[in-house]
Amino acid sequence: MAVVDKIARQGAGTGTKLKREIGLIGLLWASVGSIIGSGWLFGAKNAVVVAGPAAVISWGIGAVAIVLLALVHAELGGLFPVSGGTARYPHYAFGGLAGMSFGWFSWLQAATVAPIEVEAMIGYSKSVFPGLQHDNGTLTVTGFLVAIVLMAVFVAVNFLGVRLLALTNSVATWWKVAVPLGLIFVLALTHFHPGNFTSHGFMPFGVKGVLGAISTSGIIFSLLGFEQAIQLSGESRNPQRDLPRAVIGSVVIGTLIYTLLQVVYIGALPGSSFVKGWADLAYQGIEGPFAGLATVIGLGWLALVLRADAVISPAGTGLIYTTSTSRISYGLSRNGYVPKEFEQTDANGVPWFGLLMAFATGVLCFLPFPSWQKLVSFISSASVLMYAGAPLALGAFRKRLPARERPYRLPLAEIVSPASFVIAGLIIYWAGWDTLWRLGVAILIGYLLLGSYALYAIRKGLPDAPKLNWKSAQWLPVYLAGLGIISKLGGFGAGSLDVIPLYADMALVAAFSLAIYFWARAVALPAEEIEENIGAIEVVDAGGH
Repeated sequence: MAVVDKIARQGAGTGTKLKREIGLIGLLWASVGSIIGSGWLFGAKNAVVVAGPAAVISWGIGAVAIVLLALVHAELGGLFPVSGGTARYPHYAFGGLAGMSFGWFSWLQAATVAPIEVEAMIGYSKSVFPGLQHDNGTLTVTGFLVAIVLMAVFVAVNFLGVRLLALTNSVATWWKVAVPLGLIFVLALTHFHPGNFTSHGFMPFGVKGVLGAISTSGIIFSLLGFEQAIQLSGESRNPQRDLPRAVIGSVVIGTLIYTLLQVVYIGALPGSSFVKGWADLAYQGIEGPFAGLATVIGLGWLALVLRADAVISPAGTGLIYTTSTSRISYGLSRNGYVPKEFEQTDANGVPWFGLLMAFATGVLCFLPFPSWQKLVSFISSASVLMYAGAPLALGAFRKRLPARERPYRLPLAEIVSPASFVIAGLIIYWAGWDTLWRLGVAILIGYLLLGSYALYAIRKGLPDAPKLNWKSAQWLPVYLAGLGIISKLGGFGAGSLDVIPLYADMALVAAFSLAIYFWARAVALPAEEIEENIGAIEVVDAGGH
């Protein structure tokens, strides 16, 4: 028997059940549509400014990291195809405290992506609608109102049901894939200058530039999104078969497109745009990097297509992440971390309260983080911290539940799982101290919100009150505090002390992460308690619909 969320019968009314109406293409396109968002509009330019032409190496490292994390999620998604899965795997393996923590990381990541995409849509349309942003990137009053309307559109489409959502996203994703592929083809054939890769040096900012670009320029942010299939697995028709295919397939498609985009962007730049060096990259229309480049090199028709895509691509990603936010809060409620209102679904099987909260949170995100790149740095760290729970959970499940049926079994999991956890730690570290201290504040806010409800539920004796399981999560505060201390003493980001030299700092992060991994696996819940956590949700046989 596979563990899945209870299926709503066709025509079911308001309740707490989701409808299983998404097939393989819907799941694949949910992930691909999330990966191909605003990242491709800005990532290539931001990466080359930070790393120079060696940004292609940054994309390669980022791709390897995401592939490893995706492989881990592929096994977990097939093993536990439940809605909001990334927020629930640590709960099963380590109990309430770890589950609550990674659940908050998951929700925080999902809730802030939609406003990032709105910021990207507005930023790319500066030349057409100049009154929406100030020169420093902050929204004007008009821009803020437009941003609210766009967020409302995301929510409104979600209310129409998951089947229409999947159809809408699929149509948008075909466009989102076709446009960058067409751009790659056109630039490679008409404006490609191999000499650009060695002008001013291939790696002008050294190894630190290459590594820093992974977290801060939008590379990891751009490649994220493969987990959307997992977040929607509670609404998949055949999750055991389709989830691994959708997760792995989406990463392959996204990695190929983004890497080729970086190559053709560098090759197509006119020499005058980087005459002062890559850090001072400049040309007319650079606020819309690819559209501006197309205009400069005389491809005005292509610039028009790209400006249209600057609305469609981020909108599609924002749409699916709004969906994901409500499904993660649904999963958090299932685990007893937030009130039961988050499980309430309407006649279309849509978690309506979670959607409204996603909208409210998205609007608030326009206030403290007004620029796209600051949002990217912050959310990349939150995302990778969310993903870090998956290899820990996989290690625990392989040790505690070795005989459980696995539709997809990750080869060499004993190596891949700890390696992916180490990589997650490195990406978090590369984001820099100026990003991590903000992430630390967000984590504390989450503990205040979710912790207060957990204590309330425990004191009131509510039937779904979470068991905090302090013993099995004893490694978690050490991990969070340790990463923060190493970041402060390292050399990445403003405010870091640069006490630990380059390479030694990364070796320290790797050793520290491995120690945490094996510590967490050793103190994970016993098999019977894991099975109890799994059985606490409503289950049916995966084929029983």
